[in-house]
Amino acid sequence: MLNRLRSIWTIPDLRNKILFTIAMLLVFRLVAYVPVPGISPSALSNANSSNTGDLKQFFGLLDVFTGGSLYTFGIASMGVYPYITASIVVQLLQGIVPKLGAMQREGEAGRNRLAQITRYITVPLALLQAFGQMALLVQLGAIQPTQFNLFNGGSFVPTLSALVSLTAGTMFLVWIGELITENGIGNGISLIIFANIMVRIPQQIGSQLISNSGGAGSGLSTGGAIGILFIVALGLAMTFVMVMVYLAQRRIPVQYPSKRRVFAMERAGQETTYIPMQVNSAGMIPIIFASSMLLLPVIIANFMQTSTNTGLHNFFVTIRTWLDTTNWWYWVIFGLMVGLFTFFYATVLWEQQNLAENLQKQGAFITGIRPGARTNEYLTRVMHRLTFGGAIFLGIVAVAPALISTNQNNLPFQAASLLIIVGVALDTIKQLEAQMVMRNYSGFLS
Repeated sequence: MLNRLRSIWTIPDLRNKILFTIAMLLVFRLVAYVPVPGISPSALSNANSSNTGDLKQFFGLLDVFTGGSLYTFGIASMGVYPYITASIVVQLLQGIVPKLGAMQREGEAGRNRLAQITRYITVPLALLQAFGQMALLVQLGAIQPTQFNLFNGGSFVPTLSALVSLTAGTMFLVWIGELITENGIGNGISLIIFANIMVRIPQQIGSQLISNSGGAGSGLSTGGAIGILFIVALGLAMTFVMVMVYLAQRRIPVQYPSKRRVFAMERAGQETTYIPMQVNSAGMIPIIFASSMLLLPVIIANFMQTSTNTGLHNFFVTIRTWLDTTNWWYWVIFGLMVGLFTFFYATVLWEQQNLAENLQKQGAFITGIRPGARTNEYLTRVMHRLTFGGAIFLGIVAVAPALISTNQNNLPFQAASLLIIVGVALDTIKQLEAQMVMRNYSGFLS
């Protein structure tokens, strides 16, 4: 490992890519501390410490992508979450809107147009999310209602400046992420989320130590030490399983026609390769989908439970009770929704690939399976079986932390965080290895 790291550092252009990535991440972390104009950090901190429940749980979902800057409410407090939402929307629309699906098949030019459309969608989504976050801060008491009103002459300019600042912060992070993707190592957007999560780890460890020791001034008890060791062991075990599932794949052998020259004569032949079909092709997207779907009714209930209509009030109170994270049925619903979204997202991604059709156009075939419809049926059946295992895995990972922790405010997002860390780390390692292999080959041939 040390020799490989040393060899990476000795290659000038690869070293420059790594240094550029680190520099951009540092710029991003500096931007995260730039405050939104007109918002008092002290009032926000007091509101955060004095409030618990569903509103704080919703902020926990968003805080996964912001590295804790949401609670300081800097201009980067929304992170790249609107861009991720826009990317998912565009990806899902490709199977519905034929023109978008055609762009994906146009090559680099089509992908660039889809990326531009994603940026256009990100701006209104960022404005909408900024408006929603400020409305929730009013509910938490961090912002006075007189400070947040677009339809009041006295508060219009401060409100608009805050919304524009938050939107500009998100687009700036998207720009940094794209710079990292083009000139650095790895996917820039994923690395920004990865850096956010890693920044929070020391704070979470400190909080866990304090809670297990009984306070900031007391020593760590035997029971607290055993609890921490158990949590560390569980985290390592989950990480190991996640790596195994992330790398797990079924290889479908495929025969491609080829020509080879034998004694100045060309003869037709076959070349064997394989299609790698992953067990967990959906990544952490299903957990985010399920969390959002469960939290959206809760947020609406927080706004509507003040209604003077008794029936409407009781309806939203019932929703809040059913979707309370302290109830066991919440976690059952959450695990089932993660499994369903895993099937949905994996199916959408599969249909966009048109793999059977592409194989038939290239003259390739799977041994024992007729090209065309039979190949599509076979591959779809294999995909469903693999996805079933991935859905069970994601459901267990999402629910497992609730069985061992007393603080259930942000548990589903801890599972998503761990999946993000594992996925981004493995992808970055693969890119570094690809860069090394490419340079070794070029050095060997020259």
